[in-house]
Amino acid sequence: MAVYKYQGRNKKGERITGKVKADSEREAKQLIREKGTAVTHMEELNSVLYKDLSFGTKRIKSQDFVIYLRQFSTLLQAGISVVDATSILAEQTASKALKAGLADIEEDLRAGNPFSEAAEKQRKLFPPLFINMMRAGELGGNLDEILDRLASYYEKQHRTKQKVMSALSYPIAVGLVAIIVVIFLLSFVVPTFADMFAGFGADLPFITVLVLQAGNIASAYWWGFLLLLVGLYLFWRVIKEQKDKRYAFDFALLRLPLFGKLFQKAALARLTRTLSSLFASSVPILQALAITERIVGNEVIAKVIRDCRQSIEKGESIAAPMETHWAFPPLVTQMIAVGEKTGSLDQMLDKVADFYEAEVEASTDQIKSLIEPLMIVLLAGVVGIIVAAIAIPMFEIFDSIG
Repeated sequence: MAVYKYQGRNKKGERITGKVKADSEREAKQLIREKGTAVTHMEELNSVLYKDLSFGTKRIKSQDFVIYLRQFSTLLQAGISVVDATSILAEQTASKALKAGLADIEEDLRAGNPFSEAAEKQRKLFPPLFINMMRAGELGGNLDEILDRLASYYEKQHRTKQKVMSALSYPIAVGLVAIIVVIFLLSFVVPTFADMFAGFGADLPFITVLVLQAGNIASAYWWGFLLLLVGLYLFWRVIKEQKDKRYAFDFALLRLPLFGKLFQKAALARLTRTLSSLFASSVPILQALAITERIVGNEVIAKVIRDCRQSIEKGESIAAPMETHWAFPPLVTQMIAVGEKTGSLDQMLDKVADFYEAEVEASTDQIKSLIEPLMIVLLAGVVGIIVAAIAIPMFEIFDSIG
């Protein structure tokens, strides 16, 4: 459940403020109305203090969700009702989380509630894009087409995400291995030679003294590395909940020398693919922008989407705020402007999404080809310096003995 802060007026016209726990904003407003209060403003409290504590919460894997969407679409095309299709899929799915969620949805469906409303109660399980597109499918009577489109959308999103992760995983993995090797050498191997050098009383080169001092520090404060990792994780959790800090973090990500362009292309691919899917499903433009803002995954891009919503509300172009922002290349703004004029915005956005998904794939391959030799050279260089710092004085000691 989420916690919502609200303002409203009671039947006497008195101003009322308070907080309420509910599974969705709609349910929260319903609970408040039942108390005789008309809601004038409501917002979800995203602070960690207001989050439900849950350990080991199960999520649906991307592949399980895509399979579910494909099967759901096939069953509906075969003429099976939504209730029976949900019952069948709840029995045969391999995902325990999805099985439990579909069982609850089936109960709501048999009670006469629409699928989108039942799914909204399971919003920790189902993304807002899925819920809103299902609502649009119910209104348009084309649920099977919507589900097929959703399956294609999530397949492409998963593929793009995997490409970005593959570009990041190699340098992160090699970097962690390098740090672990260096800490091991400095903490356990170097101190052994330090005792030997002290026994001979030889004058040590500067590089050896430096490495020995680093070894003493590493052996005494190795736990500092673990604290640093924990600190970075907590730092990420804090900035993730605060929009101003998240904006600064996402801005820095987009400005990174090598990975910034990759993050930008991935965000634009997600933005255009999401909007294209929503527009093609006849979701109202303001609602589509609000959904995309929540799931785009980058606060810099999300802020521009908020500006686009305000532009639309004023009767202006959706592309106007994008044209003045550095994160949106001319290709995006020009294609959107053409789509607005010709009434084919979903098709134009789909073409832009195809382009940037291909760009993400090309960029990841290029980054991996550049990063791999650099990381190998870096790791070899660090280990080589440590080995040289130990080997040089040993040769000098052997020469003096001989």
